[in-house]
Amino acid sequence: MAESASPLRLRRVAIDTWRENVVYLHRDCAIYRAEGFQALSKVEVRANGRRILATLNVVDDGCIVQPDELGLSIDAFVQLGVDNGHPAMIAQAEPPSSIPALRRKIAGERLAREDFRAIVRDIAEHRYSKIELTAFVVATNQGELDREEVAFLTEAMAAVGHRIDWHEHPVVDKHCIGGIPGNRTSMLVVPIVAAHGMLCPKTSSRAITSPAGTADTMEVLACVELPTEVLSGIVREHRGCLAWGGTANLSPADDVLISVERPLSIDSPGQMVASILSKKLAAGSTHLVLDIPVGPTAKVRSMAEAQRLRKLFEFVAARMNLTIDVVITDGRQPIGNGIGPVLEARDVMRVLENDPRAPNDLRQKALRLAGRMLEFDPDVRGGDGFAIARDILDSGRALAKMDAIIRAQGARPFDHNAPPLARLSFEVCAEADGVVVAIDNHQLARIARLAGAPKMQASGVDLLRKLGEPVARGEPLYRVHADYPADLEFARQASARASGYVLGAADEVPHLFVEF
Repeated sequence: MAESASPLRLRRVAIDTWRENVVYLHRDCAIYRAEGFQALSKVEVRANGRRILATLNVVDDGCIVQPDELGLSIDAFVQLGVDNGHPAMIAQAEPPSSIPALRRKIAGERLAREDFRAIVRDIAEHRYSKIELTAFVVATNQGELDREEVAFLTEAMAAVGHRIDWHEHPVVDKHCIGGIPGNRTSMLVVPIVAAHGMLCPKTSSRAITSPAGTADTMEVLACVELPTEVLSGIVREHRGCLAWGGTANLSPADDVLISVERPLSIDSPGQMVASILSKKLAAGSTHLVLDIPVGPTAKVRSMAEAQRLRKLFEFVAARMNLTIDVVITDGRQPIGNGIGPVLEARDVMRVLENDPRAPNDLRQKALRLAGRMLEFDPDVRGGDGFAIARDILDSGRALAKMDAIIRAQGARPFDHNAPPLARLSFEVCAEADGVVVAIDNHQLARIARLAGAPKMQASGVDLLRKLGEPVARGEPLYRVHADYPADLEFARQASARASGYVLGAADEVPHLFVEF
């Protein structure tokens, strides 16, 4: 690998390249002309004993980089960890050693454990271009992975990056496959389970295509970006946490793959299982409660599909020595009343404080999931978990535990009686008398995002009617909050095209889904 003969000065280029390292060379740079670099090729940058792999972009504008400079995108600059102006060397990167395995997968071949290890290692080290990443995601989409391959992929993803060992058993966690707005059950399950004394270190992701993730909502109440050593101390003292997992370097290949999967709207069963279970294994979990919501506008649309996914999760978890309890739940509508960080934080705190205004569906679902998790405790008899969870919540012990976790992570002022909602709002009203017979999860989530959530914490959608509730013509179905007129108008136009609500007769409400 030939390295540049003379160093270039580093320059931070303030461009967010979304989990991809990108470097910038001026077209008149002597090294660019002499070394035969090509745009979009992979290069290696070295500085101060560190190195990163990145994708090369070529620019003609000296305002971005000068001919004697090497520009780094925000992600690349942070990873390299040196100051502006520091000398750096650039070289053409060696091609990923796993490319032959990738080509075999593209051709439809079944890959072995070592093949997946090599591919995942190269992905985590940013050796793959976006084109190569896309090829891998597409080649492993839908039925292109058998269950053994899913296990190999999960194992490989968990093995790359940091892996936590809590030196304790059991270490419990709860996860939902997503797709349901609201649904902030984790923020209730964690304090309930931690108050019981079980270790529940909950690291969550931020929203990617949803109006809020657990980390986004918890950030309304406390700091979620904590160094690993600080987080570990909080977990050991308080038996739980609710933090962003991005600082822990858990299953880093998954973060890279997600950056490709989301724009393509690809979320195949195999990739979903590998993504979720690899993160849980890396976080040191030994026992997992997994929520699979089923509904007409959920990720999983039928019971048959849910059962297939359940069996795949159970197979892979068993191979990884992870105890799993899959709970199939009602995904016909959003859970809770609020969609967006502040509104969801309001709902969570009202449930914890046993406020009569608290959404009952959020309370009941959280108690069910917490009860299942409590039954991982060998001293809790099967079937007793729900009653124990309800007692912990009703007695105020869950609220006290949540308050302790919030203080430990760095409390932020929040009053659920007067939540700081966005300054602009409008209501979407019923066009006729009727009963709510359907709610579109996707459309409500889209409207909340157009209103500014989750970036604008106080924006989102406040639901005023749920399934089965009667409404008269002109009465509000939900209220939209936004901080900026443009966001408000985007949300207004989307709700005018499709409100996300269907009204009908009482006997048209779909049969209540029974939880397992």
